[in-house]
Amino acid sequence: MKTRILYLAEYCLTPHRKMPRTGILCEDDRIIAFGGASAFEKEPGLQVIEFADTYVTPGIVDTHIHGAGGYDCTSGVEDIAPMSITLASHGITSFLPTIVSASPEKMMKAIATLSKIIKGDHVSGAVPVGINIEGPFLNREKHGSQYEKEIRPIDLGELKEMIATGGRMIKIMTFAPELEGSIRLIELLLENNIIPSMGHSLSDEQSVLKAVDAGARRCTHIYNGMPPLHHRLAGLTAIALTDDRIDVEIILDGSHIHPKMIDLACRAKPKDKVIGISDAIQGTGLHDGIYHVGDSEIHIERGKVTTADGILAGSTMTLERGWRHLISFTHLENTEASACLTYNPAKSIGLDDRGEIRPGKMADLTFFDSKTNTIRMTVCQGRIVYDSQGIYNTNNR
Repeated sequence: MKTRILYLAEYCLTPHRKMPRTGILCEDDRIIAFGGASAFEKEPGLQVIEFADTYVTPGIVDTHIHGAGGYDCTSGVEDIAPMSITLASHGITSFLPTIVSASPEKMMKAIATLSKIIKGDHVSGAVPVGINIEGPFLNREKHGSQYEKEIRPIDLGELKEMIATGGRMIKIMTFAPELEGSIRLIELLLENNIIPSMGHSLSDEQSVLKAVDAGARRCTHIYNGMPPLHHRLAGLTAIALTDDRIDVEIILDGSHIHPKMIDLACRAKPKDKVIGISDAIQGTGLHDGIYHVGDSEIHIERGKVTTADGILAGSTMTLERGWRHLISFTHLENTEASACLTYNPAKSIGLDDRGEIRPGKMADLTFFDSKTNTIRMTVCQGRIVYDSQGIYNTNNR
């Protein structure tokens, strides 16, 4: 028997327009109708969930996240449930578990494990929809919090093994375009429908443009892991901001990037090229302490994430907080800011069945309290996976 639920909210960000007093009718895992609440009849057998002082957006999509709830994506541990459940409680419905530079053996194990999890489709919260690989073909001088010992020159044989192990689940790979062999790496990634993303780099203007012309169309966490803007030099940062072919990831925790620089990026880029990310790590959702990103030991103190040497090392922010920062830090309209966390990231990785609220799309919905902008409910593939008030059954298929 099919499950039909009608959700009623104060307003909706689709995300491309704002609709007051909204109704969203879902059947199993799909949205089948959407419009003004008065257009819907509360027919017999229809479950109606009506919220006061609540607005709804498409489910949040995080395409760059290393862990949460005690789970580290590079560890190779098979039980991703703590991360999935933690993210659902923060309004995230889809995510790309992101691994970092490690030994070839450890990276292959992580890729194989995550691929198995994704294909298994048995998670109880937010859904992993692919794998993001950040490394190991990076510039050692811009290793950031990654374990410097495991950063290495481009090895196309190793890359081919990663691709084979991933079983078409790898969606993004970060590399430094100045490395020898980067153009062939880009070609090999594109041949396998993997997005080449430039980052952790000291690349000059010529190397960046060669990579972009070859098909690199993404920049990993702009400003971080690359030289800052300079008025007489154009490196990766400047080109990523000014070349409309490039999608840019922005860490929205307010620590990695000054709010004015976040606004600068949002002013410089076409609105559909801005992708908000968390860059969150294993300790997200937990107390202060010592955690890991791959082989790197990470310290969390009062929510700030650093290595033992004091280098910023990811965040403990989840993207519903990033949403609040985005609308506070930038000139973006709410519809534009919402798209940076929903439509834009989904579109950037070819996730065409979500990121919008309209008939035929996946029933992925995030409900916010309109007074506090905190999460009221998360619906993932038609299942209520989080309810802040505990009224409705979760994981209801």
